[in-house]
Amino acid sequence: MLAKPKPIPAAPEPTSAAICRSATLEDVEPLYLMIEEYAQRGIMLPRSRKVLERQIDQFVVAEIDGRVVGCGSLCRLGNDLVEVRSLGLRDECKGQGIGSMIVEELTKEARRQKIPKIMALTYAVNFFLKNGFHVVNKEIFPEKVWTDCVNCSKQDACDEIAVLKMLD
Repeated sequence: MLAKPKPIPAAPEPTSAAICRSATLEDVEPLYLMIEEYAQRGIMLPRSRKVLERQIDQFVVAEIDGRVVGCGSLCRLGNDLVEVRSLGLRDECKGQGIGSMIVEELTKEARRQKIPKIMALTYAVNFFLKNGFHVVNKEIFPEKVWTDCVNCSKQDACDEIAVLKMLD
């Protein structure tokens, strides 16, 4: 007999001290350091300071008492698809709902742009499931494959999981 799947608990409510806002050029250095830390662990693509400066308008940051503790960006892959990228959080801030707050802010931006689909490639599948995404076959995203995957060192052995959220 098959075991009944466990329900995915809802994402925690964000801590009241955290705020989410659009990134500014003053955030480039903390963004770079946070993304680089993830890249060193092999779980995020690195971004140079120059790239971050050029793409700063795609980023949101979470901060507590003026200190950047999390980030994420939204990259347009087509007329009807955006990707959540560079989603990261300081280790000491995990489990407080701040990551969900960042994803919600990115989702609002996708809705504002009238883009119906948000995808991500991730190792943190449960996090995305808690935030309304579902697992899909990554081959349904040729836009992603031709934009980023062609330059990735894991191209032929990608172990990330694709997730998708359809917006109303």
